[in-house]
Amino acid sequence: MLIELLVIVLAIAVLCAGFAAKIITQYERGVVFRFGRLQQSVRGPGLTFIVPVVDRLRKVNLQIITMPVPAQEGITRDNITVRVDAVVYFNVTDPARAVVNVEDYLFAMGQVAQSSLRSIIGKSDLDDLLSNRERLNEGLEVMIDSPALHWGVHIDRVEIKDVSLPESMKRSIARQAEAERERRSRIIAADGEYQASRKLSDAAGVMADAPAALQLRLLETVVEVAAEKNSTLVLPFPVELLRFVEHVQGPQQAQAQATTSQDEPAAAAPDTIAQVPEPAGVPDVEGMPAVHDARILPGTPAQDLGSPSGR
Repeated sequence: MLIELLVIVLAIAVLCAGFAAKIITQYERGVVFRFGRLQQSVRGPGLTFIVPVVDRLRKVNLQIITMPVPAQEGITRDNITVRVDAVVYFNVTDPARAVVNVEDYLFAMGQVAQSSLRSIIGKSDLDDLLSNRERLNEGLEVMIDSPALHWGVHIDRVEIKDVSLPESMKRSIARQAEAERERRSRIIAADGEYQASRKLSDAAGVMADAPAALQLRLLETVVEVAAEKNSTLVLPFPVELLRFVEHVQGPQQAQAQATTSQDEPAAAAPDTIAQVPEPAGVPDVEGMPAVHDARILPGTPAQDLGSPSGR
């Protein structure tokens, strides 16, 4: 009978020891409530004991938790409807606050993250959401971290994952990007042409100072064309040679024209025909008609054919 009683007491002791002994892992901390009152000391990792029925132990994970924020639809400051989703990285720094100050800190963090994300969408432009995400991440982190400090939670980082746009807005952005790329390509091509023209101008100045350089360049061009094994060889003719020929032939043509003009005989002077107009208001003399015209020959003295002495 005594042995059975000892066995029962030993079994009860082992059972109580099993309820009293708790194991806390390295990434956890234990918060103990004794008769519903929070104990100031937080149990560290390892084996710890509590008073059965009197104490209640609650373990809190201190690892960084990755919480995806569901996509939130909102209207940006420039009146564009977008859907934005994000992800929040946080961990518990004060286990007692995380257990006492908030009922479920995981659910509370999710709701704060969603509301903060909708708020940041309404305060931002579309260009900021697409190109300036680092600043928006910092602003979103500050908005979430403000209430989280009272819960014993530290926000490690917040990142916006994706921004969904309407199809019409995607097409508009694509056209804008295409026009910008076209503008840049034209500017680059124009700048290349400008630089090439400057270099060609410098090369022309060098060749003008040394005419032999043009001939050497011509021979190099012929060699390059002949290296491709073409059946037709196009040989450019230097413009400078044509100008030299024109410069030489100009004085010769002028001298030949002057010699030709000196050798031509003088043309005979034609008879001078003078048309004598009919004298107005002069009557016929002794029935003779008035003279209307006369031929003045060289060497013949002119007479007044209309007077009586000239009949």
